[in-house]
Amino acid sequence: MFYNTKCDCGHQNPTGTTLCESCGNPLIDADGRDILEMRYDGMARRSQKSNPSMLDKVWNFFSSVKIAVWIIVFTLLASAVGTIYPQENTFLDMDPVQYYADNYGTLGKIYYALGLSHTFSSWWFITLLFMIGTSLVICSLDRVLPLYRALSKQQIRKHMNFLTRQNVALTTELPAGSDEAGWTSKMGDVLKKKHYRVHTDGSALLAEKYRFSRWGPYINHIGLIIFLIGVLMRSIPGWHMDQYMGILEGETKPIPHTSYYIKNEKFTLTLYDDNELPESIKEKGQIVPKTYETQAVLYHCTANCDDATKEPVLEEVHRSDILVNHPLDYKGLQAYQFNYKVSPLLISVKPTLSNPATGESYGSFDLPMTNPKDEYQVGPYKLKLKGYYPEFGIENGQPISKSNEPNAPAFIFSITGPGLADKGEPYMYFPRQIDQETFSQDTINGEMSKKLKIAVGSMEGVKFANYTTYLNIRVDKAMPYIWVGAAIFMIGVIMGFYWQHRRIWIRIDDGKLTLGGHTNKNWFGFRSEVAAALKKNEIEISPKSLANGGTQR
Repeated sequence: MFYNTKCDCGHQNPTGTTLCESCGNPLIDADGRDILEMRYDGMARRSQKSNPSMLDKVWNFFSSVKIAVWIIVFTLLASAVGTIYPQENTFLDMDPVQYYADNYGTLGKIYYALGLSHTFSSWWFITLLFMIGTSLVICSLDRVLPLYRALSKQQIRKHMNFLTRQNVALTTELPAGSDEAGWTSKMGDVLKKKHYRVHTDGSALLAEKYRFSRWGPYINHIGLIIFLIGVLMRSIPGWHMDQYMGILEGETKPIPHTSYYIKNEKFTLTLYDDNELPESIKEKGQIVPKTYETQAVLYHCTANCDDATKEPVLEEVHRSDILVNHPLDYKGLQAYQFNYKVSPLLISVKPTLSNPATGESYGSFDLPMTNPKDEYQVGPYKLKLKGYYPEFGIENGQPISKSNEPNAPAFIFSITGPGLADKGEPYMYFPRQIDQETFSQDTINGEMSKKLKIAVGSMEGVKFANYTTYLNIRVDKAMPYIWVGAAIFMIGVIMGFYWQHRRIWIRIDDGKLTLGGHTNKNWFGFRSEVAAALKKNEIEISPKSLANGGTQR
């Protein structure tokens, strides 16, 4: 515990000060001979406050470098664990529970159950990042403010004990016949040529250069703080997205968490000719794509965007041909060509509702295979969608969908209208003829198949897609902040790496010269520089003898 200490020079220092703010005299171990600890020039820090309050204890916790290191270690471990298996946001039309179980067994189930499948968006990982940022801010403030106070009000004439206990120190006699003030002035001129800023007070001198390098670590902290803010801003809705979408040729699909829709107008695939391929690939019979691109149209939804019962009103805002490494780019939203699949799939049909006994037709309706409407009005009949199975199958006597792709689509409607029960009667419809025969559509519908029939009259109303294109949709509004933070961090690294803060104090008392010097690194170069300056002022001394208080008699 530190107490308020008054120096012999009369200056009252605050609690925690180890070197007098005025003259530099050590306030603790004043009679010692060890090299002085010059960190923050001995200034008091808030984290050294006696009788701390609760707020001070929180401050002390986050100002501890040891605590900061542990937080960083935990964050790195969490990041490593989060990369053991793929994260959920990298999946493409997959159920994460099933994916981890099928691919990684029991460990995969545990991984998913612990929430590690979305590590980087979890509350606890974001909390760790927030704690790192808080630690950086408090660590910086706890140290940079005392350092600024120390460097902004340095005294030229330092206490003798301060000078002789520096890592670079010298006590010697002035050259014979030298004037104290004249010798000091001449020494100042020599140091100015070495880019020092020189201040004199009679026969006392303070020379300093590259003070700005002391702020390098704190510039690093500012860069890291901005970087972390950018990372945390990614959790703001609409600021960051990295998702994968599968879009059938001719299909228009909403982009999740945005007001945009994207349409795959046409997909083009170009293959290498046989004469362009090496023999090893020819022998295997592999098909190698040369280029593949998606002619995409981007729409902005202007009305009915969240109303599932109404068609959204879309306004075209951008068109682009998407190739590998050449994405669609519109106001920060990017769509990259990720992959494709050859998969002739049904997109939509236009079936007709009719009476099989009389042949009377009541009208047609458009029935898409993705996002069908909840209700359809066809003449006097209303069809309410009760169930949709993109790839119909039966398991334990119950209807299921084997996947989310319309490989064998099936619809269950509840139809109300003339001649039918008020509560509606069920009707199962298979758009594909092969599925109608495979699953015996008329048999399933029973008596209902004699009253009404849903069927496609011609192929004109049937739309197929030969390809599914997979796009990687990215939005990252926080990236400029991340780049700015990284740039500021590198500036701090350069400041601290290529320059060293160097200071030389000199005082002359009755013909006796005492010199003390300090730098934050490269002591060998600093000692050589001091020895060279002294040599030009008629004092020859080896750089080695300046180390650890070397003395010339």
